[in-house]
Amino acid sequence: MPGTKKSEDTAERTPSVQSVDRAISILELVAARGEIGITEIAEELDVHKSTAFRLVSALQNRNLLEQLGERGKYTLSFAVVRLAAASTARLDVARLGQPICQHLAETLGETVNIAVTDGEAGITVAQEDGTATITSQNWVGRRSPLHATSAGKVLLAWMDEQERRPILRKRLKQFTDDTIVTVADLRTELARVLDEGHARSFEELEVGMHAVAVPVFSADGTVGSALSATGPSYRLPRRRARAIVGDLREAAAELSAKLGYTGM
Repeated sequence: MPGTKKSEDTAERTPSVQSVDRAISILELVAARGEIGITEIAEELDVHKSTAFRLVSALQNRNLLEQLGERGKYTLSFAVVRLAAASTARLDVARLGQPICQHLAETLGETVNIAVTDGEAGITVAQEDGTATITSQNWVGRRSPLHATSAGKVLLAWMDEQERRPILRKRLKQFTDDTIVTVADLRTELARVLDEGHARSFEELEVGMHAVAVPVFSADGTVGSALSATGPSYRLPRRRARAIVGDLREAAAELSAKLGYTGM
């Protein structure tokens, strides 16, 4: 469209975008050199020292940089390591979980997914369609509501209360007549999930679809992901959904072991 390129170029030159670009450049500089001072940063970015200091201060406030001594140079903080570790953990779950999903999907005949938390939602990182699946829907990379899915309920149930509290303060969106929409009912459901060790979603996200999920434990004993099986209600009725929990638990235990969980 006429004028589109000019608008994009203008957006690229806005102060906010420029600041983000410079902040990323600082992180890359620090990563490359290990430690660096304000003067060096200003010279590398060709900006005034006050600008470099302002950007570094913002990164320091977000715990991405830390200063070595009162007037020392700056280095990457462990917050960056945690971000990298979170990304690596997702990749490990997807890589190690894919063959497990494939085997379980062949055994059950239903679609099997692995989901992890992504902010206030769940995101699918691995999926295998079952042999009975007629039409498939690729959920890899897609976000889904935590309160209306079996995997999401597992992630919520084992989530730290401090992390869970802001999520439960938000309005719970209704997708079907069976969606849980009150915090009180959701807390009751999460208590049941913890007590029984698995979660169910019977037409709560989509009419005609059932799902059941179990937790996958990380090396530190926390639940970092959930393994679920999904199918149409006529093929995965409530009785069968409960019956396959054992298969899901066995597969989840295998994946947990691959992730370093020792059952502590």
